[in-house]
Amino acid sequence: MDKDLKEQASGKGQNIKGRVKEAFGAVTGNKQTEAEGMGERIAGAAREKVAEVKRDLSKPDRRAPEESDDE
Repeated sequence: MDKDLKEQASGKGQNIKGRVKEAFGAVTGNKQTEAEGMGERIAGAAREKVAEVKRDLSKPDRRAPEESDDE
C-alpha cells in the first residue's frame, strides 16, 4: 500500500470518527463535542482530498500528446 493511499485511508477514518462524535454531541446536546466532531470530520475530509490529489499528480500523464496545427 503506497504512502498516499495510507494517508487517504487515515483521513477517511478521521472523517468517520468525526461524524460519530458530531452525531453523539448532537444527540446528547453537548455543543462542544459536536463542534469537536465537526472539526475532526472536516480535517479528515481535507486529509483524504490532499492524499487523493497527491496520488493523482504522481501518476504518469496518460493523455495522448496534442497535435500541433502550426502547418
